[in-house]
Amino acid sequence: MSPAAGGGPVIFVDDDPDLRRATAQMLTLAGFDVRAFDRGEAALAALDASFAGPVVSDIRMPGMDGLALFERVRALDPDLPVILVTGHADVDLAVRAVRDGVYDFIAKPFDAARLAGTVARAGEKRQLVLENRRLRAAAEAPGDVPLVGETPGIVRLRDTVRQVADAGVDVLVLGETGSGKEVVAELLHRWSGRRGNFVALNCGALPESVLESELFGHEAGAFTGAAKRRIGRIEHASGGTLFLDEIESCPPAIQVKLLRMLETREVEPLGTNERRRLDLRVVAATKVDLGDPGARGDFRPDLYYRLNVVTLRIPPLRERRADAPLLFALFARRAAERFGRPVPAITPAIRNRLQRDPWPGNVRELMHFADRVVLGLEPEAPAAAEPTTAGTLAERVERHEAELIRDALARHQGDLRATLDELGLPRKTFYDKLKRHGIVRADYGTEE
Repeated sequence: MSPAAGGGPVIFVDDDPDLRRATAQMLTLAGFDVRAFDRGEAALAALDASFAGPVVSDIRMPGMDGLALFERVRALDPDLPVILVTGHADVDLAVRAVRDGVYDFIAKPFDAARLAGTVARAGEKRQLVLENRRLRAAAEAPGDVPLVGETPGIVRLRDTVRQVADAGVDVLVLGETGSGKEVVAELLHRWSGRRGNFVALNCGALPESVLESELFGHEAGAFTGAAKRRIGRIEHASGGTLFLDEIESCPPAIQVKLLRMLETREVEPLGTNERRRLDLRVVAATKVDLGDPGARGDFRPDLYYRLNVVTLRIPPLRERRADAPLLFALFARRAAERFGRPVPAITPAIRNRLQRDPWPGNVRELMHFADRVVLGLEPEAPAAAEPTTAGTLAERVERHEAELIRDALARHQGDLRATLDELGLPRKTFYDKLKRHGIVRADYGTEE
């Protein structure tokens, strides 16, 4: 984020009225929402742990000085960034404060662009902290939250599922591979109040001869190898819900029998003339638009119309990319529990990946990505956290520099010129620093 981009709240504290007024005006012109105070006590009274920006404070002030204000802010929320403004005589004091957790310090007289840039970076870091907290809280919410997401498409889908769940009508679910068609079917079953089984079958995974037996069942001796009676999936689902995935893959002969079953609500197992009454809801899923004659191929239109009482379309992840961070947080928590690993934070690199990736494999692909991040197998995977106060000053400065470079690369999606402009570095120096810190620019987007 360039200083001009600004944005977000900031608290500025200085007892000098002229400097306070001029600095507040400069930050406002840079796009920040500035709240200025003349005393640390007044600034502290306006703060709570939900404040979404940094605190900028002079060190030398009557009453509560900048260092005392920092200590109080750190007790309120250790992740709330504090930037100290200091005179030349207090530089050593400010350096020690950085070792204690102050985000940064700026010596007087300071350059307006430098202050705005530091405030912007601190604000973005704060936003990332709050976003991680929100996502982690949502992911750890008690109960199983189905169809996770807050975008309009997924909200509409949830509402529609709830409306039709107890109606008992058959449902056709349209969605790309990996978008969560079985999740929708299970939710329809759960919210329907039906007490029977939820029975799922992928119609594209079995040859025709096996599929017919699996669906309709058979009596002993009905065909070679049928040593004993078998209850078919359709009959097993009576009283509950039958989910037929990839219904478009059904062979024509099976389609005829399915159409008859849907119309009569009876099943006739292979090897018998006995008809058995059924009480079930059928949810069929497809990844092609069966309403389009050019797309449905040899799928029977009468079977399509019989199934198409209600059609639910699942939006692909690329159409609701704003839900990706919440889904990632949920999947990462589950993966961490499964693998016995810590839950990773959403770093700028991960956030950038979540926002720019088209996710052709949809939610399933995102779930596998979360698994790899938890296992440390992705370039975006955050390294094991080091204590921010550990090491010498030089070591802390090195870590801070690497973090600033990674943040700038993530903000500009790896764009070299924009990153160099923000950091104010020559190209050679920048590449030297990438090598020293082990940063691969291609991991963040564009590469020359």
